[in-house]
Amino acid sequence: MFCDRCGAEVQPQQRFCGSCGKDFAAPVAPIYVGRVREHIRLVAVLWLVLSAMSAVAGLFLWILSHSLFPHLHEMGAPPDVPVEFLSSLFGMLAVAILLKSAAGFIAGWGLLRRELWARTLTIVLSFLALLNIPLGTALGIYSLWVFMAPASEAEYQRLVQTAGTA
Repeated sequence: MFCDRCGAEVQPQQRFCGSCGKDFAAPVAPIYVGRVREHIRLVAVLWLVLSAMSAVAGLFLWILSHSLFPHLHEMGAPPDVPVEFLSSLFGMLAVAILLKSAAGFIAGWGLLRRELWARTLTIVLSFLALLNIPLGTALGIYSLWVFMAPASEAEYQRLVQTAGTA
């Protein structure tokens, strides 16, 4: 527990603050730090890290689909290998992964800046990330644990308002 005047640590049975001398008429209440306030920065950084890793994977697939697959027949692949299909498939997968990683970057940036829309985007991305075993699943569960608690929406709203006034 802490003194509400100077912030010094106070024992529950103390009548006076040892630092500033304030007289406590009532017991000092513990300071409540909410789940969102305590974890929002870590969630944002983890989304940025996971998005960076996904972007690398997406770029690798894009390069693979545009450099390797068009030349499979020249490298000795059987003629019945669907080169165009594989190139298109891997190209579309690369675009999907890059779009998802861009959304993750935007969500992480929005959380760091305490933007109003960032919580909703993070929740949507968290449900999608549950399918990305094991790192995406872990981050999706952690993000949902932080943002889906009953009081999380109100606490995030307060954080957004205090960030907007500061």
